[in-house]
Amino acid sequence: MPDPLLHEDRLDYTPVPRSVPLARTRTARLLVEWGHPGLAGDVALVVSELLTNALLHGSIRGRLVRVRLTATATALRVEVSDPRADRMPCPRDVADDDQFGRGLLLVGALAEQWGVGPREGVGKTVWAEWGLAVVRCGAVPLIGVQK
Repeated sequence: MPDPLLHEDRLDYTPVPRSVPLARTRTARLLVEWGHPGLAGDVALVVSELLTNALLHGSIRGRLVRVRLTATATALRVEVSDPRADRMPCPRDVADDDQFGRGLLLVGALAEQWGVGPREGVGKTVWAEWGLAVVRCGAVPLIGVQK
């Protein structure tokens, strides 16, 4: 049985460039509020990369993209959903002088794991996850404390 959700945030964005900094800022703020300030920068950058990819490669005029953040006692998950199931993300080799193409490489470097699957309804969801340390202090679990 999966861990129960401690926190969840879900927001739909219009597929326009200004949505990326809005989602990045919201993500960083929420992670601090949820007690994970050490992950806020990495997770915000991953949201930025995944949302940018959704806007560039997965958006359809008139359809929104969704960013969902969830936290359990043991894991933090980011999901970015878009309406284009026909355009699946795939990391690619890039030359040193290539201006684009490193987003998924960054996601892979920052997240413990990531992947893609079908979106409920139409489209796809790209996700990234981080494990959260749980350290026991007597009988009370201290979530997010570094060992």
